[in-house]
Amino acid sequence: MLRRILAITLVGLLLPMLCGVPSAAAKDGEEVVQQTEKARSNVARLGVGKDARVEVKLRDNTKFKGYVSEVGRDTFAVTDEKTGASRTVAYADVAQVSRRGNGLSTRTKALIGAAVATGVVVTWLIVKPALCDGGAQSRGPC
Repeated sequence: MLRRILAITLVGLLLPMLCGVPSAAAKDGEEVVQQTEKARSNVARLGVGKDARVEVKLRDNTKFKGYVSEVGRDTFAVTDEKTGASRTVAYADVAQVSRRGNGLSTRTKALIGAAVATGVVVTWLIVKPALCDGGAQSRGPC
């Protein structure tokens, strides 16, 4: 009886290996490769130079800022703007690379300006006539 239970347990443990079920370690490896490729493409998209400002977050939750000063096959260098110190980072160690800009983008500023202009026009055409009673009021916004 004990042999039968051990045999069934052993078959149950070995069967997934024969069927090609990926292990948890394989899934973690795929995730690391995907994050590495994503970091590599983000750095390549940003380019190199003082205009390529980035904020880098590593897998150990370390964060630092600077600009991309050098790009290699497996690593890239981030130089701190204030101190001038350069730090070489492996793509495999990166959790996130994001662009660091100076405030709002031009597109965002244009959308905010259009929203403000629309608000002014709506106020002038709709709200003002409703408040003024056709010119009967002599004070206020009329």
